[in-house]
Amino acid sequence: MINVLGFARKHGARLLQASTSEVYGDPEVHPQSESYLGHVSTLGPRACYDEGKRCAESLCMDYHRMHGMEIKIVRIFNTYGSRMAFDDGRVVSNFILQALKDEDIMIYGDGTQTRSFCYVDDLVEGILRMMDTASQETGPVNLGNPHEFTMLELAQEVLSIIGSESAIVYKSLPQDDPKRRKPDITKAKQLFGWEPTIQLEEGLKKTIENFRSRL
Repeated sequence: MINVLGFARKHGARLLQASTSEVYGDPEVHPQSESYLGHVSTLGPRACYDEGKRCAESLCMDYHRMHGMEIKIVRIFNTYGSRMAFDDGRVVSNFILQALKDEDIMIYGDGTQTRSFCYVDDLVEGILRMMDTASQETGPVNLGNPHEFTMLELAQEVLSIIGSESAIVYKSLPQDDPKRRKPDITKAKQLFGWEPTIQLEEGLKKTIENFRSRL
């Protein structure tokens, strides 16, 4: 991050920091707004990623304050869509691949933990609008779909669309895995009139079609 900031400063570039909802940790506030400071473990197995994003935001703001750099920070919530890597380890790609292959769908925990899934086209539109805001607008701004789904609901939706015979298998929940995720996107709506237009069923159909063609 220091290297990127130094390079951007040298060339007078506007810099986008693609931060993440992980800065909120396992939140005690729901939904999560940009003013929430988070509930993050500094020692757990997810800490390096969580703290890395939080540190990157801090460095960006220091360069903005000290050097007048034009900084834009977006906090990206779960995003999915066509051309995802098969082995990226994210829940949408995992479920789709498992269902297409009629393999067991693995759910960690009891399936009641939630995420909010934003289709990639909507996310890109939000990022472009953030980059076009006035130079003094640094963010952070949440970008995500505020419709909240449990992991079990996601698995059932994937199975329904594909018509798969995969069984749902439950495994223990990893340490510090967030129980809920839902962005408050009020700021994005007010700042540049953005909200997602592609809901989960439509987005999953597009993604599944792409995965099937690549398999």
